[in-house]
Amino acid sequence: MRKLSFSKSKNPSKYFGNELKYLKKVLNAESWSATGGTWNNKLESQFALVHGAKYAVSMNSGTATLHAALKALGVGLGDEVITPALTVIMDTTAILHANAVPVYVDVCRDTFNIDPDLLEKAITSKTKAIIVVSIYGLPCDLTKIMIIARKHKIPVIEDNAQTMLSTYDGKLVGTFGEISSWSFETTKHISCGEGGIVTTNDEKLAEQMRKFGGHGFKNLKASEGRIRLNQEIFQDPNYKRHDSLGWNYRLSEFSAAVALAQLEQVELLVDMRIKSANYFLEVLSLSKMFVPQVVSKRATHSYYTLGVRYLGDEIYGVSWQEFRKRYVANGGDGIYGAWSVPYLEPLMLTNEFRKSNPQVYSQVVFYPGICPVAESIQPQIMQFKTNYRNLKLAKHKANILKRTIDKIEK
Repeated sequence: MRKLSFSKSKNPSKYFGNELKYLKKVLNAESWSATGGTWNNKLESQFALVHGAKYAVSMNSGTATLHAALKALGVGLGDEVITPALTVIMDTTAILHANAVPVYVDVCRDTFNIDPDLLEKAITSKTKAIIVVSIYGLPCDLTKIMIIARKHKIPVIEDNAQTMLSTYDGKLVGTFGEISSWSFETTKHISCGEGGIVTTNDEKLAEQMRKFGGHGFKNLKASEGRIRLNQEIFQDPNYKRHDSLGWNYRLSEFSAAVALAQLEQVELLVDMRIKSANYFLEVLSLSKMFVPQVVSKRATHSYYTLGVRYLGDEIYGVSWQEFRKRYVANGGDGIYGAWSVPYLEPLMLTNEFRKSNPQVYSQVVFYPGICPVAESIQPQIMQFKTNYRNLKLAKHKANILKRTIDKIEK
């Protein structure tokens, strides 16, 4: 594993591996397209190997992967898909793009993850899939969720966009559900600007996802994303190319090359986030104002960010916004809030979403109060940055946080 120098005060680039080397190879290749190139194949093979999966399919975003997963599982008109109440809206919009109905399940106050004790109550005869999210890098209770899902014969999609190499009950996250999805967006553990990938052990699902994300080319296979392997056949005017409806969700060869170089360093990238988070956790443990996500002995956390509940407003009268302002003024990095509960976004609350399919959504209504725990903790959540490659800088920022807290609690 490569070691980095942390002597500088600046946060180094996270692209410290073979990214540039691989990009030059793509530039010198005959084909830059995923339809004929090899870098997507390399990325997919290596990612599948890391996660012990039979198949991996790369795509241009972690939203495209969710859409493709839902379609591969047969989710369609009027079906219901269960999703947690505290997550990005993309889990919801992927469901809407599949013409299905999102059904929200509340979260646990201590972990911010979907509450498995409420999951079974949300299942109906229309439930076609369950999307679970391991938020901020902390796995949800995947063991219990899978027991419930198996009982009702409902497939599970793991949304691991913020989770990399975390484990639950000794198993790697991404090895529980029928399909698992990751994002390669620029802030993620592995990043190439934009991108995503899905894994599965089901050959049929893999082929369907690949075809759905690749214009429905008939010769796409579970393990093969190239469509121009035989030019003599492909260039024949009598050749028929498409046997299913698909979108263009392909990942470029450039992005695949960068993601592959990142994957080669994934253990180091994750380890640096964990170590950075621990500096902040040490500081926060001395304060009454912060309640971090609870990490049980059954789970390991990969800390995409360090998520905590902020109680400074009710204890000291210092608002969320005021605390962030003071921390930044003292030299700290920005603090991110949690996204709005999806069904309280204007898209959902004003019924704008109904326009996408009035036939399905004309009677579907969302309103405040559906998931009270998610709604109550969402305004409290602070996300502290963990994406440091300079651990001295991470420790310095944690010390700034301590000074900010001390001035309030003195």
